[in-house]
Amino acid sequence: MTLPLMAASAGGQRGLRIAGAAFLSLLLLVQTAGEPARAQETDPFSAPVKVDARADTAAKAREAARVDGQRRALAAIAERLSGGGAPAKPLPKLDDKAITDLVSSFEVANERMSAVRYLADYTFHFRPSETRRVLGVAATGAATAEAPRKPAVAKPDVAEPSATSTVILPVYQSAGRAVLWEDPNPWREAWDYASATPGPGPVIVPLGDAGDVAAIDAGKARAGDSDAIAAVARRNGGEEALVAVAVLQGSSDRPTGLEVELHRYRGARLADTRSQAFSANPGESTAELLRRAVAAVAPDIGAGQEPGPPPLAVPEKEQAQALTVVLPIDSLDDWLRVRDRLQAVPAIRSLTLTALSRQEAIVAIDYTGTIEQLKSELAKISLNLVQRELRWRLARGGGGAP
Repeated sequence: MTLPLMAASAGGQRGLRIAGAAFLSLLLLVQTAGEPARAQETDPFSAPVKVDARADTAAKAREAARVDGQRRALAAIAERLSGGGAPAKPLPKLDDKAITDLVSSFEVANERMSAVRYLADYTFHFRPSETRRVLGVAATGAATAEAPRKPAVAKPDVAEPSATSTVILPVYQSAGRAVLWEDPNPWREAWDYASATPGPGPVIVPLGDAGDVAAIDAGKARAGDSDAIAAVARRNGGEEALVAVAVLQGSSDRPTGLEVELHRYRGARLADTRSQAFSANPGESTAELLRRAVAAVAPDIGAGQEPGPPPLAVPEKEQAQALTVVLPIDSLDDWLRVRDRLQAVPAIRSLTLTALSRQEAIVAIDYTGTIEQLKSELAKISLNLVQRELRWRLARGGGGAP
């Protein structure tokens, strides 16, 4: 039995959680050590199921997953004992305790959990005589050793994500530090809750297991590493990925606001970029602010344009790129003057002002060419494009003529 586990409870230490998972594995091994291994193909009273449950805590999610899994496993056994079709008579209405009493043992593999979600592969072994009695199946029924039985075909218990599923990569920045898989990441926890609510399309928040960690980190996500983003989207069952960047304003115990940037990728291409600013309400905690932000932007996840035919191949220097930059300003007139200069840059195709305050403007820039070519063009109008604290900024004073 294998239990690759990457838990993600808020505020905890990853090493302690993994140690706890190892202890859980030991308990499960002790539970099943005295019984011979029984393959589902030879035991009509065993059934494998995939479980995926959410709750307020990982422990509650795990218990809910087990209860749901054993009920679906019993239904699969009832179908098998009836010869692969619908049961001869409806399943009796059993409460959770009655079903638990029918289970002789169970095995767990591929166990993973976050702060509010639990996934695993369970195999439940039921007591033959008691299960026959409850299901009303005679010992000489269709699934006895004497009667040949058609091998059961494994049916997926959890629907595979569709091609339009959106994989969320929640990058959280506070006090100048950006995190994705590391703990704590309250922004990821806010998306964990949102992924369980109905929306325009399936939303998948990766658990941050070893494969996710190896595929991408916060720096690559912020920088728009399209290959890494596409890889983590594929391994989590989606063709679209949304890099959701949240930058907290103020301190974690006294937030003043939140800046959210959403970068949607289809395959290895940036499809669109949006941003929205949120002001903290009086007395609002960071967790409440983050959940409010998710509730505001999540309904728009499926509102983008449907994927069309792939664009024609063009030389790399002409490919369209997108970038969100922060421009310090001292007045509205200052912003208007800089805007006019930016619009005159040949490489810049369009400008979109996404947020404006007295101190800075946040601008989405669509441009052609490479980032180095854009830097060179901006330097000619006395603007330096620099990356600070994982954000792109335009600094005054370039290497060329104003």
